[in-house]
Amino acid sequence: MSGLVYSYSRFSDPRQAKGSSLERQAAYAARWAAEHGLKLDDSLTLQDEGLSAYHQRHVKSGALGVFLAAVESGKVPPGSVLVVEGLDRLSRAEPIQAQAQLAQIVNAGITVVTASDGKEYSRERLKANPMDLVYSLLVMIRAHEESDTKSKRVRASIVRQCQNWLAGTYRGLIRNGKDPVWVQLVDGEWRLIPERVEAVRTGIDLYRRGYSATRILTALTDRELSLTGRGPQALQIYRLIKQRALLGEKEIEVDGETFRLPGYYPALLTEADWNDLQTLAAGRGRRAAAGGSVPAIVTGLGITVCGYCGRALVGQNIGTRNRRPDGGIQDGHRRLHCTSYSHGGCPVPGSSSVAPVERALMAYCSDMLNLQALYGGDRAAGPRARLAKARAELADLTTKLERLTDAMLEAAEDGGTPATFARRARSLEVDQQRAAADVAAAERELASVARTDLQGVDETWRKLAAGVEAQDVDARLQARQLVADTFEQIIIYRRGALPAETPKGMMDVTLLAKGGTSRTLRIDAKGGWIDAEEALGEAPEQTDV
Repeated sequence: MSGLVYSYSRFSDPRQAKGSSLERQAAYAARWAAEHGLKLDDSLTLQDEGLSAYHQRHVKSGALGVFLAAVESGKVPPGSVLVVEGLDRLSRAEPIQAQAQLAQIVNAGITVVTASDGKEYSRERLKANPMDLVYSLLVMIRAHEESDTKSKRVRASIVRQCQNWLAGTYRGLIRNGKDPVWVQLVDGEWRLIPERVEAVRTGIDLYRRGYSATRILTALTDRELSLTGRGPQALQIYRLIKQRALLGEKEIEVDGETFRLPGYYPALLTEADWNDLQTLAAGRGRRAAAGGSVPAIVTGLGITVCGYCGRALVGQNIGTRNRRPDGGIQDGHRRLHCTSYSHGGCPVPGSSSVAPVERALMAYCSDMLNLQALYGGDRAAGPRARLAKARAELADLTTKLERLTDAMLEAAEDGGTPATFARRARSLEVDQQRAAADVAAAERELASVARTDLQGVDETWRKLAAGVEAQDVDARLQARQLVADTFEQIIIYRRGALPAETPKGMMDVTLLAKGGTSRTLRIDAKGGWIDAEEALGEAPEQTDV
């Protein structure tokens, strides 16, 4: 026999490594190598602690997976030996899968030696003693059944703990899933980690103000804040804001059933704050254009469209070398383009400056009377309609799924369920989950609208107007969020809605508020505006910003 000897050890619970089995197996591997005149190779670290062989984590992300890849690539030469304590250390997967992994190793010309009983598995030995193959299969069957039984018991125990938590009869720890990084267990109680809580709250605050994930990470770095202790680059803000642990809940899924345990952790957000955050996250494309040197405040939100063809308008910065005296980009170099014009889908050619639209919008919304007019409609009408539609769709899908389930049960009694029934059921379940998510989103939006208070909103717009004009990043990001929160759609006619009656250099902008109220402004090249309806009649003198 030629080749190298490798020793592989695995513990599903890291606490098992504290015993003597690890040293015992290492000594056995060294002795076996010496007795057979082979060298024990430690260049491959073959030790998996806390990785389950039942769930195949030791293959997917552990040392055994590295070893199998090395076998596949030829890095482990034929004639080598892999020493394991027992075949159950190698795999506890379904027997057919476990034996396939053993076959992969053996067919590569590698011998597997089990330290617990001294048995050797190689092509030559298995060919000479086929019963060893049967024996290995029996060992794998027993190992899988043991793990399967244990897994079922653990799952049943977790379900009981969750049910008892919800019933108020249990308040102990539930060992399942990962805990949030801003808490730690101290004397059996969860305590907040102040520096990580500050990082989380800062990140959420910046997200609310319209910052993109990249800008949030930069801001956290500048403030020397870290969520994980390994640097802010580990923070994934879009995942963070969806964690129900922010509410103090622990979310556990067992066998397809989801348990939400309130009060498990110290809460960082109230229910109302959480709902507002989820409504914010559900906004269409709200951050798509927030990462440029001058963040856009009307484009990239999925709400600004061309008045002539209905397609999206996009922003573009051009000629940025020729800057304003304060370092900002010239008005004429920040352009609005219709996305369909280059494909022949828009009848109006060219582009226009976005600066006048921004100035007019900020000035219009800085006046409380204008805001009251915009909010004068029933702002809850839209969310209520979306909620009614989502609930109707959910009810319809639930009814269809129940009927299909009844049909499947009847078919099963008659001898079998058609495959088309099963496929349709899976499709309906996916649609049902999506509809349920739509219902939850509409309920959050409706709750958020109900809490809207106009008091001081005009002052917020006024304070931001100067920063928007100065192209201050923070002010523009906050203004961008205000635009997303206020308007359902912004329709821009870059050459006027009625070209024959619109003075040269003017454009029309229709603002459709989320309450359903709309206002059309006629805007000049400097950003001055008047009400468009007045402009079509005996228009008063134009109001400049």
